[in-house]
Amino acid sequence: DKYNIIPVGITKDGIWKLYNGPIEEIVTGKWEELGEDMDLFSLSKDNREKVDIVFPVLHGPFGEDGRLQGLLEMLNLPYVGAGVLASSVGMDKVVTKQLASFANIPQAKYIDTIENDYRENIKEVITNIETQLGYPVFVKPANLGSSVGISKAKNREELIEAIELAFEYDRKIVVEEGINAREIECSVLGNDEPKASVLAEIIPGKEFYDYEDKYIDGNSRFEIPANIPKEITVEIQNLAIKVYKLLNCTGLARVDFFVEKVTNKIYFNEINTMPGFTQISMYPKMWEATGIKYKDLIDKLIDLGIKRFK
Repeated sequence: DKYNIIPVGITKDGIWKLYNGPIEEIVTGKWEELGEDMDLFSLSKDNREKVDIVFPVLHGPFGEDGRLQGLLEMLNLPYVGAGVLASSVGMDKVVTKQLASFANIPQAKYIDTIENDYRENIKEVITNIETQLGYPVFVKPANLGSSVGISKAKNREELIEAIELAFEYDRKIVVEEGINAREIECSVLGNDEPKASVLAEIIPGKEFYDYEDKYIDGNSRFEIPANIPKEITVEIQNLAIKVYKLLNCTGLARVDFFVEKVTNKIYFNEINTMPGFTQISMYPKMWEATGIKYKDLIDKLIDLGIKRFK
């Protein structure tokens, strides 16, 4: 009752429509079958005056890569979450890694390449990967989320297949050394004085936490809080805030890490500047375990978004 919500969905064709049905039908795509029964939504001056703040819970390209944020900035509409720069940098795994390296944040060894360079020097790129990283490696599109297009390669044949798959999604890819590690996540909340939540551990239902494991099979388990030593917890929380500030994030982000199983060495993996808010989403679960209930978390995020635009 506290908020007058205007739910807006975006179709696969890029049409903005008002939708008041079950959220699950947006996830499954059924909502688009309503077609003409939904009203179009425009960002006209009259509509903008009705909006106090936008909560852009959109993932991947066009949603959390700075483009939508730039549109909202031009329309002078306050919104929840990271600004244009932090969103665009956070989406690009290679640029994020370059900044992390500059700030001496520990991370796995990696090699990046664009498709044109790879096509012209396939043998050289493959040899460099094998020499500098060895096997196994993880091959990822540089600018996608939700683990889309990610593969694990244990030999040259699998590596070439993984590279081709990644290039189907992006012209730039990153290849990372494989680490025998636990997958740890940390939620960060705030603008100028961000705070870190308790940690969560992902226990994948298969070899690694991929798109199917996240959204289809659902065989993964989560431990919140993660069962790791306190000194490791504090170090990860501090690193999460360091990465958050490095990218000039605001509002919220989830920062992901690897903790090597034998040595407990910490590696920064990636940052998600608009983490999910579904029933399986880790961001609100970590804050709930920290002591902030879901509805209070929403209040805080809206307040942070409004304050940033004042």
